[in-house]
Amino acid sequence: MSAVLRVADLRVSIGRREIVQGLSFAVEPETTLGIVGESGSGKSMTVLAATGLLDAPGARVSGSSVLTTGSDGGRSLELVGARSSALRRVHGDKVGFVFQDPTTSLNPLLTLERQITESLEAHRSLTRRAAAGRALELLEAVGLPEPEQRLQAYPHQLSGGQRQRVMIAIALACDPVLLVADEPTTALDVTTQAQIIELVRTLQRERGTAVVWISHDLGVIGQVADDVLVLQQGAPVEHRGVVELMDEPRHPYTRELLAARPRLGMSGPPPVDAEGDVLLSVRDLDVRFTVASAAGRRTVHAVDGVSFDVRRGRTLGIVGESGSGKSTIANVLTGLVRPAGGSAELAGEDVLNRASNDLRRRIAMVFQDPFSSLDPRMRVGDSIAEPLRVHQLPSDRRPRGERVAELLELVDLPAAFAQRYPHELSGGQRQRVSIARALALEPELVVLDESTASLDVSIQARVLDLLRRLQAELSLTFVFIAHDLAIVQQMSHDVLVMQRGRTVEHAPAVEIFANPQQEYTRRLLAAIPPDRPRAALQDS
Repeated sequence: MSAVLRVADLRVSIGRREIVQGLSFAVEPETTLGIVGESGSGKSMTVLAATGLLDAPGARVSGSSVLTTGSDGGRSLELVGARSSALRRVHGDKVGFVFQDPTTSLNPLLTLERQITESLEAHRSLTRRAAAGRALELLEAVGLPEPEQRLQAYPHQLSGGQRQRVMIAIALACDPVLLVADEPTTALDVTTQAQIIELVRTLQRERGTAVVWISHDLGVIGQVADDVLVLQQGAPVEHRGVVELMDEPRHPYTRELLAARPRLGMSGPPPVDAEGDVLLSVRDLDVRFTVASAAGRRTVHAVDGVSFDVRRGRTLGIVGESGSGKSTIANVLTGLVRPAGGSAELAGEDVLNRASNDLRRRIAMVFQDPFSSLDPRMRVGDSIAEPLRVHQLPSDRRPRGERVAELLELVDLPAAFAQRYPHELSGGQRQRVSIARALALEPELVVLDESTASLDVSIQARVLDLLRRLQAELSLTFVFIAHDLAIVQQMSHDVLVMQRGRTVEHAPAVEIFANPQQEYTRRLLAAIPPDRPRAALQDS
């Protein structure tokens, strides 16, 4: 049986720098090749170059990438250097793509039906009616609820997991021989991630599709891949079967990636007095949003009667699937959303009706995406100094530059970084700047909303270590929002589990992870990728 994609000595250069350095691999029908590495390792660049999608200014691609579309190996196309007309016939037809963020991949102005039928009309010459029937079949195949009603829906009317299912339906519309999945589950909660992984595996078995799955997380790769290619700075460091690679990694970089994976059973945060003073007290919080839908305007009950306390120096982890209300609580605490009812007090002062600048200073927030939360036109030092200028600090008349340098040092960044712009930093460095900015006003409570979800596992581990150190040194109190329970276990003293805006379970972290009382909590824990790869568990 011929390989669907055979790549030999693939190289990509931009200017004088070689980004991808002589990669060779093959992907057989009904198998999955996992490509893993940190940001900047060349994962996406490799696949874009190999499939003829790379369009970076000044990029030069050499080597060979042959796509075989016939089972007998009779119909092959060299993708490196192919004409644009030939590539247009292949993309969306023989090669399907699922990217990390479906929000930016889907057209917000077109219905789901129109976006699925585009490729069917272009590559299969189907009539509009036949294409619409095929679109309905695809939405049913990917498990989208109420598929007939969803055909006329727009992307913004779906959850993140539902949008990713639509992207898979579009990618598989023309029965491609190769599916490229580039970090398709990174931004999803663990249960949706598990569903997407199982969906792709099922469709692969039914259709015989070859898959290239790109990820920075070897835990995910272990659940999807047959073979794994590990990249570091554009060079291959290890290429082996998934079981052999994960059981006996040969290269130090592979061992580093494996060690950085968040796993259940890892040590939690340092113990803190469970009987200390209550810093944050939330009672019967109620948040409602009015949204427009195809059936008219309706009210969404985002948070329904949630209550909890957070004691000084401790971390409350809030977990749940997308749409459970986690981020809405964060937005209420930081004044971005006004609740319909309930109360929230910080050391006895009303948080929901902030009258003083002093109260605003005492709560800070770190968002999920550091690139969008930092102004790209401002230097790092100006971004960190902005809250100091607003509140006219420091009060001892020291130059603000000294305070900025202190904050950068606090998050383990050189003072010289103050002169850089966000685009000149890595993802981990940008998140450290966001943390420094949040700490500028010396807050008592820091709300961390999925603050490590977009980071590579090795960078994520270092940021989590930084947060634990800062909490110990500065006696900080954290509300730590995440969808990954393994990370929550490392960070949290107490855990609040939410589903559809309501509290499911609320207890010390040790109790939640050792003996969860609710089926929903047990389902979240079961969805975390196990340490052993799927292939090893199936063999045993």
